[in-house]
Amino acid sequence: MPKSPEAASAGPTEASAAPRRRQARGERRVAQLLEAAAGVFCRNGYAAASTNAIAREAGVSPGTLYQFFPNKEAIAVQLGDTLLHKAYETHGQAFQPENLRLPLPRMLDAVIDPVIAFQCENPALWALMHGSGIPGHIDAEHKAFHETLQLRVEGTLSTFAPGLTPAERARTANMVLSIFKSALDLILTTEGDERAAYVAELKTVLLRYLEPLVTVHPATA
Repeated sequence: MPKSPEAASAGPTEASAAPRRRQARGERRVAQLLEAAAGVFCRNGYAAASTNAIAREAGVSPGTLYQFFPNKEAIAVQLGDTLLHKAYETHGQAFQPENLRLPLPRMLDAVIDPVIAFQCENPALWALMHGSGIPGHIDAEHKAFHETLQLRVEGTLSTFAPGLTPAERARTANMVLSIFKSALDLILTTEGDERAAYVAELKTVLLRYLEPLVTVHPATA
């Protein structure tokens, strides 16, 4: 029996909506698995984590996990790529030109605060970047990310301390990043007032290290 005009016109719309619903469900499941993996990697480290542990954390069967990821490495790579993309955005906002024109103490606040907030909200990035046995892709992306940060810090130093030679700028930038990394180890293992105290200590250390190098003082207004 021929379909009515109403049924005929509704059919394609319903048919096209079904794949979109399946896609949306798939995206939600992937996000659920990545969130679970982040928790497992933070608690156990990448090397000790397993797909079974990630599936349990997500509240799904291992078979469901394997519908979306073939192994632990694939999960880590996608999670690392997602978090690194967000990290690049956060650091880009922190190092925006208006922040770099602030006096040194205020500039440290403007740059450090959002970066630390991001790291505290996404500790899995730290676990993946500095854990043992991480996939080669993540290691390569981490090195590229570090190089980008190095160049940003060097660019900031060229504004505040234009008298430094390129070699001195690179060495100072590397020292700044090493100090930050060491402090972040402490910051991520604390909470509340203790975390705030370590953040304040980090800023004090960087201020005392950088202040003698400053030869150009931005406007204090």
